[in-house]
Amino acid sequence: MQLVPRWVLLSSGCAPVLLIGGWTTAASLEGPDYDPLTQTISVLAAYGTPGFWVMTGALLALGACHLLTAWGLRAAATAGRVTLGAGGVATWMVALLPAPSSGGSLRHGTVAAVGFALLAVWPVLASSGGAAPWALRPATSFTATALMALGGAWFLIEMHRHGAIGVAERVVTTVQSVWPFVVATSCLRRVQDRERQTTGQAAGDRQRR
Repeated sequence: MQLVPRWVLLSSGCAPVLLIGGWTTAASLEGPDYDPLTQTISVLAAYGTPGFWVMTGALLALGACHLLTAWGLRAAATAGRVTLGAGGVATWMVALLPAPSSGGSLRHGTVAAVGFALLAVWPVLASSGGAAPWALRPATSFTATALMALGGAWFLIEMHRHGAIGVAERVVTTVQSVWPFVVATSCLRRVQDRERQTTGQAAGDRQRR
C-alpha cells in the first residue's frame, strides 16, 4: 500500500466544513425568505442573491479540496482518484454556472447531475482488494456508492413531489463531502498500524538476539 500524506486529512476534512458552513452562512444572509427544507443549495448560489459570493466561494473551495484529496490519496485505485478529481472540477462548474434567481437552468442542472454522479461512483472505482484499508475494500466502497445513489433517488422523488428537496440534497451532499475524509482516515490508520507492527517485530528481534 502506498503512503498517504497527512495533509490529505486537512483537504478532505475541510470539505464538509466548507460546504455546511457555506450554505449555513448564505442562508442566514438570505433571511426568512429562504426555506432550507424545500429549496436547494443552488438557490443560495444564484447570481444576485445576498449569499451569492459566500456560497460560490464555498463551492469553489470544496472543488479544490476534492482535487487535492484525489492527488494525495495514493492508496486508492487510479480510476477512483481521477473520478474524485473530476468531481472537484464539476463542483467548480456548478459554482461558475449558477442557476438563475428564478426558474431552472439546463447548464447548471447538467453539471450538477454530472458532479453528483462522479462523486457517487468514485468510492467503488477507488476500491482495491487484498490488505486495503477498510474504507477501500470492495464491500465498503460498494455500500458507500449504493447509499449515495439511494440519496440521489430520494432527491429526485422529492423534486417530483415538490417536497423536502433541500433536506434530501443536504443529506446527499454531506455524505459525498465526508466520504473522502473517511477514506483518508482509514488509509492513515492502516499505515500507523503497520508502523506499530513493524516496530514491535523489530523490538522482538532485538530481544531474541
